[in-house]
Amino acid sequence: SNMTRAKETAAIIQPYLPARTIITDPDPNLAEGRPAQAVPGKPFDAKIVERDGLRIETAFRHLFHRATEPNPQSEPHEWDIVVCHGNVIRYMSMRALQLPPEAWLRLCTFNCSITYIIVRPSGSVSLRTLGDIGHLPTSLVTFSGHLAYEW
Repeated sequence: SNMTRAKETAAIIQPYLPARTIITDPDPNLAEGRPAQAVPGKPFDAKIVERDGLRIETAFRHLFHRATEPNPQSEPHEWDIVVCHGNVIRYMSMRALQLPPEAWLRLCTFNCSITYIIVRPSGSVSLRTLGDIGHLPTSLVTFSGHLAYEW
């Protein structure tokens, strides 16, 4: 994302990535937004959902695709590390699992959490973790202005 918090987080984790990591420019399509109406729930402004939903869906289609079969002469795995925002992560998780994206608001992620999705060459998808915060001390766990589990 090109939003400040995502760029700050990307800068913090970059030194810990392997030297062969390809760093790309921030993608404005990954900025926070309202990706879809939430069902059940009170409807969001339709114009905002249409604008944000198209943008976030564009990012999803750019990032999510079947993996290629590993070449035995090269690295066996390929991965993308995407630094973005909770609504975007929840929406993309639903889309990757081919579940109704309108259920995105039923999922919850903490700030600075890790979501791990696998897309295999066969097209099967696994959500290994959603919103994992095991790498953070409780004092750094936040969500929507609330500390740790006080929400």
